[in-house]
Formats: sequence, structure tokens, C-alpha cells
Amino acid sequence: MQNLRNIKHVNLSNDWAKLDRIDYDYKFKNGEWKRLSRETYNRGNGAAILLYNSKKGTVILTKQFRMPVYENNELEGMSIEVCAGAIDGNESPIETILRETEEEVGYEIDNAKQVLTAYTSPGALTEKMYLFVAQYSEEMKVNNGGGLESEDEEIEVIELPFLDAIKMIESGEIIDAKSIMLLQYLQIHKLLD
Repeated sequence: MQNLRNIKHVNLSNDWAKLDRIDYDYKFKNGEWKRLSRETYNRGNGAAILLYNSKKGTVILTKQFRMPVYENNELEGMSIEVCAGAIDGNESPIETILRETEEEVGYEIDNAKQVLTAYTSPGALTEKMYLFVAQYSEEMKVNNGGGLESEDEEIEVIELPFLDAIKMIESGEIIDAKSIMLLQYLQIHKLLD
């Protein structure tokens, strides 16, 4: 980019993820250069999946405590979401989502279709989410899910009618962006009625 120069990273925290202040010069359309600073939070990229059963008309969601959501609104601390997780090391997004599906919701799937890629908060987070959908059936259930104790996960698995999930978006019960995008993807593409 020709309108960007003198980029300097200052690390503010490197705990669970990396928080940097990035100072840079940016040239605006009027030709003026300004020195700007932004904080960016880098926890890596992630993958998410919406499992759906076209015969039953159902979807699989999760419910778990989310401290950042609680911090913003105590009443919304228990978040209803699609299955998701961070991409570890050299894993591909598809490898991540196949692993997370078994760990979090207890289904072993052998493939999934990537339908979207999105930054959910590009003003502050570097995280890119790879979003998938896949069919599931009872034969694919290999355990109860719930996440990994070693990662301090306590995840409730929810199977519900697709139309109920859509209503939960409208009522504000589902407020997670990746989950809304994937549920609306199913709705737009009429994968479930």
C-alpha cells in the first residue's frame, strides 16, 4: 500500500494472545499524512461449523460461558454459538473444524464445506474465521462432546429445530456473529426449511 509507511509494533501483552500497539503513518485522500496508533489483538485464526440434519430439520449449537460477553453484559454471559475453535500450529481450517466438532459436540464428520471467510471485528482483532457447514446424522455421534477438560472447556451441546435457531437470532438469544452468519447461510441457501 502506497498510503502506508513507518509501521512500528509495540508489544503490550503476550499472555493468552498477543496485544500490540501499532503506530503508523497513513496518507489520507486529501494528500495529508498523519501518524496514527491502533491496538490489535492477535489470537490467531479460527474455524467454525454449523452442523445440520436435513431429514430432521435440526442444527447443533453449543452453549458456554464467555467472559468478554459477560463483561459487556452480565445477562448475556452464557453464549449460544456454533462449534468453533482456534487453528493450532500447522493445522488447516478443515483439520481444525473436524477436530473441534468431535471435541465440542461429539460428532465425527469426515468432511465439511467451507462457505464463508470473515473478520468478525477487523478494527481490533487480527482473527480470520473460516466458516463451514456439514450434514450430521445420529450414526456420526461418537461421544457426548462438551469440550476438553485440559482446555477448561465446559460446553453444553444443543440440538434444536432450525426454525427455533432462526427465532433465537430475532429474539437476541443468539448474538454471536459467526453463528448468525452460518444460520443465515443455511436460510438463504434453503438447506433447511
